[in-house]
Amino acid sequence: MNTLESRNVNLKTNSLASKPTRARHVVLLLLFVVTAINYLDRTNMAVAAPAMRAELGFDAATMGLLFSAFGWTYAFMQIPGGAFLDRVGPRVAYLWSCGLWSFFTLLMGFGKSFTSLFGLRLAIGFAEAPAFPTNSRVVASWFPKEERAMATAVYTAGEYVGLAFLTPVLFWLLATWGWPSIFYITGVIGIAFSFVWYVYYRDPKDSKSVNQAELDLIREGGGLGETARKAEKFQWSDLRTLTSYRQLWGIYIGQFATASTLYFFLTWFPTYLVTEKQMPMLKAGFYASVPYIAAFIGVLIGGYWSDTMLKKGYSLSAARKVPIVTGGLLSTCIVLANYSNDFNIIISIMSIAFFAQGMAAIGWVVVGDVAPPKLVGLAGGVFNFCANMSGIITPIAIGFIVQATGSFTGALVFMSFIALLGAFSYLFIVGEIKRVGIEN
Repeated sequence: MNTLESRNVNLKTNSLASKPTRARHVVLLLLFVVTAINYLDRTNMAVAAPAMRAELGFDAATMGLLFSAFGWTYAFMQIPGGAFLDRVGPRVAYLWSCGLWSFFTLLMGFGKSFTSLFGLRLAIGFAEAPAFPTNSRVVASWFPKEERAMATAVYTAGEYVGLAFLTPVLFWLLATWGWPSIFYITGVIGIAFSFVWYVYYRDPKDSKSVNQAELDLIREGGGLGETARKAEKFQWSDLRTLTSYRQLWGIYIGQFATASTLYFFLTWFPTYLVTEKQMPMLKAGFYASVPYIAAFIGVLIGGYWSDTMLKKGYSLSAARKVPIVTGGLLSTCIVLANYSNDFNIIISIMSIAFFAQGMAAIGWVVVGDVAPPKLVGLAGGVFNFCANMSGIITPIAIGFIVQATGSFTGALVFMSFIALLGAFSYLFIVGEIKRVGIEN
C-alpha cells in the first residue's frame, strides 16, 4: 500500500471513529420488546375474564377485586423496586423481574379458585415493580435530552403494539384451547426473553458496542451515560427529599390519571364490549385491537411532538406539558360511548380516548428530566407507585359501579373525571419542569 492509499485509509478510519455509534437504538429495541411482554402479561387476564367468570362463577365485584390484585403489590413495591434497581443496575433487575413475573404468569393457567388466582396476580405485581423504573433509568442513561421523549415514546409504544397485534391471537387461543392456554404461552415467552436481556444489555460505560463519540453525545445532551450508578443504598432521607418537590407531586397526580385510562383498557375493556355491548367474542378480539393501535400512534406522536418542540426552541416545560395536557383533555371523550350502541361509533370513541392516553403517556421522560441524577431509580419508583394506585382503585371502582348499577355508564363518567383531573394537575401544580436538587 502506497503512502497516499495509507493516508486515505487512516482518514476514513478516523472519520468512522468520530461518528457516533447507534448502540442506544439497540438498547431501545430491547426496552420495546420487554415492555410489550410486560403489558401482554398484565392484560392477558382481561381477555380471559369473560370465560373465567363463566367457568369459575365470579360476579363483577369479585372480578374487579381480582383485576386489582396486580395493582396492590405493583404499587406498593415501587419504592423497594426502585431501590433494588439503584442497588443492582438495569441488567440484573430485568433478569429477575421479567423472569419471575413470567413464571407466575405461567402458573396462572393452573389457578382454579379466587384465592389462587388472586395470590398469583399479587406475585406478578410484586415481580413487575422494577420494570418501569428500569426503563426510565435506561433512557436517562443512554439518551441525550433532545431524544429522550421519543425514546420513552418508542418503548411505551411497546405496551400497545403487543396488545394491538396479539389481542386477536389471545382471543383465538381462548376460543380454541381455553383460557389457561393464554397464560401458558405468554409466560414462556417472558421467561425466554429475560435471558436475552441479560445477555445483550449493558450500561453505556460497560458496553462494547458504544464508541466515545456516542458517549460524548449522550453526556453533552444531559444523559447520565458514563456516570450511571449501580450501587446506591436506599436511605429514607432520599425519599423525604423526593417528596418535598411540587414538580414531582404534580407529575405523580397527572400520571395517576393517565394510568387510570390505561387500566380501564387493560382490565375491563374486553368485558365491556362482550357484556355491555353484546359483541361476539372473536369479533371483540379484532375490534379491541383498534384502540390499542390508536394508542400506539398516539404515544409516538406525543414523543415526537415533545422532542420537536424542544428542538425548535420551546421551553422544556412547554415541550413536555403540551402533549400531556392535550392528551388528558381529549381522553375525557370516553364518556361519549354511553350515548351509542353502534359498534363502529363505540370503537371510534374508545380509539380517540386511548390515542389521547397514549399521547399523554410521556410522563416517564419528565421523571428523567426532573429527578436528581443519583435518585432516578427511586424517583421512578415513587412515580410509578402513585401512577399505579390507579391499578388498585380503577378496577375495583368500575367493578362496584357495574355491580351496583348493572351497566358501565357510571364507570365511563368516572373515567372522564379522572382524565380531567390529570390535565389540571399538569396545568396548575407541576409548574416549571427542571431538574431538582441541583443547580439548573
